[in-house]
Amino acid sequence: MKRIAALILLAAASVAWSTQALAQRENRSIGENSREAHRAAKQQQKTNRRNVRQQRKAMKRYQKQQRKAARQQQRRYK
Repeated sequence: MKRIAALILLAAASVAWSTQALAQRENRSIGENSREAHRAAKQQQKTNRRNVRQQRKAMKRYQKQQRKAARQQQRRYK
């Protein structure tokens, strides 16, 4: 009788411990996913800034070409 009670108590404790361990694992994965999401967002911001900078440079080059072409047109018709 004592052996059965001890076995039942041991089984109940192991089930409780396993659910607690599972909950801790889930919380860790949530934290890790949060970190990964933060890193991904930071990387995306970095990529966006780089793209904006490249686009701004391209726009300046285009405007410079347009000014140069306009000056050449004025020189041709003088």
